[in-house]
Amino acid sequence: MYELQVENMSCGHCVAAVTKAVKAVDGNAQVDVDLAAKGVKVQSGAPLDAVKAAIVDAGYPVTSAR
Repeated sequence: MYELQVENMSCGHCVAAVTKAVKAVDGNAQVDVDLAAKGVKVQSGAPLDAVKAAIVDAGYPVTSAR
């Protein structure tokens, strides 16, 4: 499981956009977004770099990931 800090998320549209971006990399990924904490937990077989890049490409800066 990856845990990422993602900035600029503030609404349901943001949650949907981040989820869609991750699922474009891995259609079977499980994505849990916590708007209040600006956190995203991703259960995926895709490499962390690919997940991060997809979120950044969707317009949401990833400030930390592990």
